[in-house]
Amino acid sequence: MRSFRVSVPDDVVVDLRERLSRSRLLPDSPRRPETGMNAAYLHDLVDSWSAFDWRAREEWLNRHPQFIVDIEGTDVHFAHLRSERPDAPALLVMHGWPHTFALQLDFARLLPDFHVVVPSMPGFAFSAPYDGTMTENVMARLMHTLMTDALGYERYFTYGEDISANVSDLIAATYPGHVHGILATHAHFGTDEERAGVEDPAARAFFDRLSASGGPDGAYGHVQGTRPDTLAAALNDSPAGLLAWLVEKLVEWSDTPTGRPEMLERKISRDRILTEAMIYWSTQSIATSFRRYFDSEDDERIPPVEVPAAVAIQRHEHDYPESVARSFYRDLRSFDRMPEGGHFAVAEVPQAMATRMREFAFGLGLVSDLNA
Repeated sequence: MRSFRVSVPDDVVVDLRERLSRSRLLPDSPRRPETGMNAAYLHDLVDSWSAFDWRAREEWLNRHPQFIVDIEGTDVHFAHLRSERPDAPALLVMHGWPHTFALQLDFARLLPDFHVVVPSMPGFAFSAPYDGTMTENVMARLMHTLMTDALGYERYFTYGEDISANVSDLIAATYPGHVHGILATHAHFGTDEERAGVEDPAARAFFDRLSASGGPDGAYGHVQGTRPDTLAAALNDSPAGLLAWLVEKLVEWSDTPTGRPEMLERKISRDRILTEAMIYWSTQSIATSFRRYFDSEDDERIPPVEVPAAVAIQRHEHDYPESVARSFYRDLRSFDRMPEGGHFAVAEVPQAMATRMREFAFGLGLVSDLNA
């Protein structure tokens, strides 16, 4: 294991600004749907990125102790925020796509009574890509090995979002003796076969809604899973294009009013948005971040989770039925629906999520002070 500091070379920053200055931005298409990005917001973000004080942001990132460790031949990067309490419980916080570890740090900083580990998933940011098919089972094994063999935590809590939500479920299901509990805002959906057998009308309606929206809403995933290198070639060459591709999803999936992309910044500040773009740009990791999409066909059914679970339904899945959660999380300690916060829950409402995490651990007798 070795210490790590974020340090983007000067020539990368200079090149980025030159490319941004030459951006050829288009107007909105006529009669476009009022969703995701629009031309005015993209123009504004491009201008801000050109003037962005990256060195100040880099210094902020480096205030969080970071390391790289070799796990099964893969260099895995992670931030490790240790509590001053030796007996504090450990917590694994995983990101999804299109975010990075950086978007989870505000949440991690609000939990000084936990030892918080925030990794970069393989192929994202400062972690190397996995040399093989990167299935959910592989990611679960790598993350469990990080927590136990590399860091020495015998037991820990787990949390995941987006592509790491199933990874979190798998960790809890596969290594129950090492998991205190699982916090989920992206509760388990199940395979197509599992969904087909659902009888609860509320569950049936929820899965039917997902299927109906899967075409337009899932177009990005279809491209990333079928033509990843073609798309990545364009995004890796154009910072404006990369910014549009990333931020469109931040807007679309966050708890942001339709047709008002700038309102994203009520939940995720501009500095945080540009930090995400800068990490993808400087590490040239957009192509390897797509791996999860074209390796997904090898994923397997996840067995039910028997460890304690707390499920908080984020706004984009507001109609997720409690019956589905109870059938999968067999020791469900709490189930509720979040009043605010979308797909990027710990980034959008970090204080509320930190409170939920602390209450969950308090109920299990693993933290003693709800106001830490």
